[in-house]
Amino acid sequence: MRHNKKFNHLGRKSAHRQAMLSNMASSLIEYKRITTTVAKAKALRMYVEPLITKAKNDTTHSRRVVFSYLQSKEAVSELFREVAEKVGDRPGGYTRILKTGNRLGDNAEMCIIELVDFNEAMLAAKEDASKTKKRRSRRGGAKKEEAAALVAETKAAPKAEVVAETKAEEPEVVAETAEETAAEAESTEEVSDEEEKKEE
Repeated sequence: MRHNKKFNHLGRKSAHRQAMLSNMASSLIEYKRITTTVAKAKALRMYVEPLITKAKNDTTHSRRVVFSYLQSKEAVSELFREVAEKVGDRPGGYTRILKTGNRLGDNAEMCIIELVDFNEAMLAAKEDASKTKKRRSRRGGAKKEEAAALVAETKAAPKAEVVAETKAEEPEVVAETAEETAAEAESTEEVSDEEEKKEE
């Protein structure tokens, strides 16, 4: 009976299961993503994430503990050099499972398990989304006041410049209008003289 034994035995004896998870963890650390079944990926996530957390503390003791699980010098050195450096500020959740459909032979549910910080395409998409994302809030507070002040300043500045320009141009405009009125008066006088002559 398996009372209260919550982890997945994966249809294997203990030694076989430990060897398989060790090999899968080494492959995941080395290649950053592997394709497997969903059941194995979930078991691997429980196996490898504590090792990645332990790799954040680079001491001889933690290296020996991780080596006892992985049994691969290359995987241990990769984990403590590159992987631990990238996941240093992440408080867990180092892996991501992406389901890819069912396998043709036995219809097993397949997936890709990958290290989150090594998927460059998703990281780039996330950065782009954060740049274009605009936050709408009903509460503006100080930000609204600052924005209103800036808008008021920008509106006031062009008006002041226009007023100054019009004041500088006013004498010329007045002179032009005086000349135009004098010319109109002369033309009206000529027209009225011509009309008087015709009447006579």
